[in-house]
Amino acid sequence: MGFNFKNTVTVFSNVLGLVLFTIIKMKSKIFSLPQAELEYFPHFLKTEKANLLFEKLLKEVSWQQQNIKLFGKEIPQPRLTAFFAEKGISYTYSGLQLKPETFSAEILDLKQKTEEISGFEFNTCLANLYRDGNDSMGWHADDEQVLGTNPVIASISLGGVRSFQFKHKTKNLKEKIELQHGSLLIMKGSMQHYWKHQLPKTKKEVSPRINLTFRKIQ
Repeated sequence: MGFNFKNTVTVFSNVLGLVLFTIIKMKSKIFSLPQAELEYFPHFLKTEKANLLFEKLLKEVSWQQQNIKLFGKEIPQPRLTAFFAEKGISYTYSGLQLKPETFSAEILDLKQKTEEISGFEFNTCLANLYRDGNDSMGWHADDEQVLGTNPVIASISLGGVRSFQFKHKTKNLKEKIELQHGSLLIMKGSMQHYWKHQLPKTKKEVSPRINLTFRKIQ
């Protein structure tokens, strides 16, 4: 029997593809938390790509500082925000009704990449700019009715590393992740029913950070 070079190359390519696929899949970390599904991809974006995106979004997004009600008083949000969505979609949280902008080419590309790796579709992106350690996001759950029963939340981090914290609503359980530049965090399943999350203030000197959070509004 003669040596079939073509078939051998095909088999090798298929095996190599399977190996590469396995390596890519192994780059995520799945957290073992009760009543939650939490997956973290520390190297979702290459550093060069993440650097370019950070600089472009920092300069070109129309960042705004909204006022929110806290204990009956209106105060400025401790961060800047922008909201992007498909036509006809709005989003209300903490008493704020956000009017969407059209997806930029960069954010649309990130949305599609996030959909590919997560297996879910999204139609909105809430962008947050944390200028320094004084900017923060308090304890909350993304459990608004418009997000559906078990919402999938996909969050991309660009810029300075910040600590993202979780706590169970009824049990003494906590977790935290140091969100790296170019990383992707996916929360899904029943997590929003049982867990809260926050990005707290810090006295450490930290670089500005941009967070892009993709959701699907029903």
